[in-house]
Amino acid sequence: MNIRREKLKNLRKILSEMESVLIAYSGGVDSTFLLKVAREELGDKVTAVTIKSEIHHLSEITIAKKMAQKFKVKHLFIDISILSNKEFVNNPKERCYICKKEIFSRISEIAKELNLNFVADGSNCDDIRDYRPGMKAIRELKIRSPLKEALLGKDDIRFLSKEMGLPTWNKPSNSCLATRIPYGDEITQEKLKRIEQAESFIHNLGFEQVRVRYYNKLAKIEVGEKDLLLLMEKDLKKKIIVKLKKLGFIYITLDLQGYRTGSMNEELG
Repeated sequence: MNIRREKLKNLRKILSEMESVLIAYSGGVDSTFLLKVAREELGDKVTAVTIKSEIHHLSEITIAKKMAQKFKVKHLFIDISILSNKEFVNNPKERCYICKKEIFSRISEIAKELNLNFVADGSNCDDIRDYRPGMKAIRELKIRSPLKEALLGKDDIRFLSKEMGLPTWNKPSNSCLATRIPYGDEITQEKLKRIEQAESFIHNLGFEQVRVRYYNKLAKIEVGEKDLLLLMEKDLKKKIIVKLKKLGFIYITLDLQGYRTGSMNEELG
């Protein structure tokens, strides 16, 4: 049997044995695939929950809502003001752990209230390659990661999502807005809003993968390698400079290495 078919079969078995589950749903490639398969295996014994907070793109919330409706899955929203957590705002290198601990503690409480057996997230087996302190919180709270348990990586998930006709199969990776701010620099509502507006503007110019890293008054733009030359076209470049200066950035730079996952972790050596 094809190795990907075998992994999908294992995923279905894992979910079936869980009997009921509350899935942390972001609307991204991984959690959408997980939610789709869980719905097929568990029917109405699966519920999706999406976090609404200052660190998430509003557009991601909209996508999550549409997909959950399409799958006819019960969908809950939780408002969490993560910026009220002073430890998180200080932005230590364990920032992701602090955030995941708070968010998944809340999700676990909801799972108990709904009498659901497990809480699951969309982590896949490729996630162990980068520095991800949030995974410690996932382990401590006994959150299940069915994609990882089934040994599914990102390429597997995109391939199987395409086969299933999921529109998210080629969706660019995304992460919370706080990942654009260097460790040790205070996380504020103003910074997060500025980053969100800058990324949305560049994305709407036709760039699929965009990150705007925030260094005080300097914006460092990352786009996919294939888009590096496109971004340097005179008209586009001018539009981006004008917009980002209006948002309060003084210096606008382009990262010649292009977009890559976890680039802010490079400073950790």
